[in-house]
Amino acid sequence: MTPFPRRRVLTGLAAALSGSVLSSWGQTAKPAATSKPKPANKLAAKLRIVIPANPGGGWDQTGRALGTAMISAGVVDEIEYENKGGKGGTIGLTYYAEKYSADPNTVIMGGTVMLGAVALQKPAVDMSSLAPLARLTSDYLVMVVAANSPIRSASDLSAAMKANLKNVPIAGGSAGGVDHIFSGVFARAAGANPEDLVYQPFAGGAEVVSSVLAGKSMVGISGYSEFSAQLAGGQLRAIGVSSRKASFGIPSIRDQGVQVEMANWRGVFTGKGVPADRQAAMVEAVRQASNHENWKAVLQQNRWDASWLSGKDFVESIDFDLTTARVMTHLLKLKA
Repeated sequence: MTPFPRRRVLTGLAAALSGSVLSSWGQTAKPAATSKPKPANKLAAKLRIVIPANPGGGWDQTGRALGTAMISAGVVDEIEYENKGGKGGTIGLTYYAEKYSADPNTVIMGGTVMLGAVALQKPAVDMSSLAPLARLTSDYLVMVVAANSPIRSASDLSAAMKANLKNVPIAGGSAGGVDHIFSGVFARAAGANPEDLVYQPFAGGAEVVSSVLAGKSMVGISGYSEFSAQLAGGQLRAIGVSSRKASFGIPSIRDQGVQVEMANWRGVFTGKGVPADRQAAMVEAVRQASNHENWKAVLQQNRWDASWLSGKDFVESIDFDLTTARVMTHLLKLKA
């Protein structure tokens, strides 16, 4: 997938928010590097990965898969994981910045959800405290309902939202994150007023599943991997995916007549206090891990797209996505 020109992204955003169609926020995926792996240079005997989310969700899955791949690639011997979830990653972000901002052997996971949370919450500690290393994955959002729900398609959901948005509670990730923003964009495209959106934020995908199955939420939004077991078991039904075309065997929302799409990326960061040469060594270690077969197998298993980006391109992509998140949060009048 090639990057979207910035003017085209902004044009699509304006169209989505005017009740028309497309949001391309986050859709700047590039294929992973395919060059022949270099012999591994040891980064550290032990590396710590801070995961700003509860166990079991997308960030947790990505962080632990990265750690396993780094060990397999021979760039570290041991990984220690710290989960600090809540508020779209901003609790973990603050924790990391206060404790590890200059630690050369500690990194933190982040991504689209964190940018949205920062845009909405305006926390004292924000993305400026981090040094971006590499973007790793990109995936799409899946909308699900309970298997016994009368909602059977994205067009059914659109009609229900237009009729009475307050009667359509939606469960997803933290307030301000990509799930929340996508809910608002979908509501707007359905002809409803996003200010009436009933969005129920949860710390992880397991809680989203529980809320939908318990009938507390009509719709759940998350990545495919967080719903896959219940979809396979028949407890949940997928009604659409936020990609341009069908993915995971699920019809795209766009192809069902609701003209919206959105992607969600995840990456790895270090602290601003880490020297530049050490940051470069970290990037190379992550690159080697991303070329390892263990990592590629995880991508295939979770149906994530490789989305490698580093250096100046990654920094500029983050700046643009954060600006876009702030614009969308304001125009959709999202509430924390």
